Amino acid sequence: MTQDQAPQAPTPPMGRPQLRQWELTVTAVADAPANMRRVTFTAPDIAEFSYRPGQAIVMMLPTADGEFGRRDYTIRSFDKDKGLLAVDFFMHGDANNLTPGPAFARDAKIGDKINVRGPRGGASFREEADWHLITGDECCLPAIFHILETMPAKAQMHVLIEVDNIDSEIALNDIREGLTATQITWLHRGELKAGPNDFMADAVGRFMLPHGRGHAILIGETSNVRKQRQNLISRGLTREQIASEGYWRPGRIGGHDHVED
Repeated sequence: MTQDQAPQAPTPPMGRPQLRQWELTVTAVADAPANMRRVTFTAPDIAEFSYRPGQAIVMMLPTADGEFGRRDYTIRSFDKDKGLLAVDFFMHGDANNLTPGPAFARDAKIGDKINVRGPRGGASFREEADWHLITGDECCLPAIFHILETMPAKAQMHVLIEVDNIDSEIALNDIREGLTATQITWLHRGELKAGPNDFMADAVGRFMLPHGRGHAILIGETSNVRKQRQNLISRGLTREQIASEGYWRPGRIGGHDHVED
């Protein structure tokens, strides 16, 4: 990646929606809470950008072999008046052998350019629901926090977040004040390895469904999301009441999985 030319995003396969392409320029880089690295971008046509909190953009990021690969990252914030779009990168893995996303965030400099497509994804807040459930792991914090920051303050929101330990927790008031009907439950894995397991599915199984029509946003490791979705469907939620996306899975390179079964 150079400062005067961004890598070209690939043409989407037949059958996929044609997402708009944007050339973004880095305007700021800084550390963010929960082991994140925040990269802020702008673009000449950024005022035309429209999205729903919880959606992602497809970024063309440099890979270890000198090529470029697509990676989906959630939009952390968008200030239309200032023309600024921010993305938080979870800085996981070996510091000396980072995967493309964290490596890009570590090395990004003001003026760098990158091509992205989007927005995309259906894991977003629905105004018509009486109550809401969001589940996710560390990789999902940017989406979860952005939804909490932008939804109606009195929305009945139940949030289950899977992390290693108490050091990863963030107080609700540090995300947004006035969320009187929001409850965050932090679930500590301890020595359990992140990835395919029953940890979050068991927590969803223990969750008592409130009265009224609900809506669930399930994000995280793909097989874990699928188990949660199947649990909620077995308890009476329809498929239309659940937005579920696999943000990652072992062996998958780039992209999000649409979990619909």
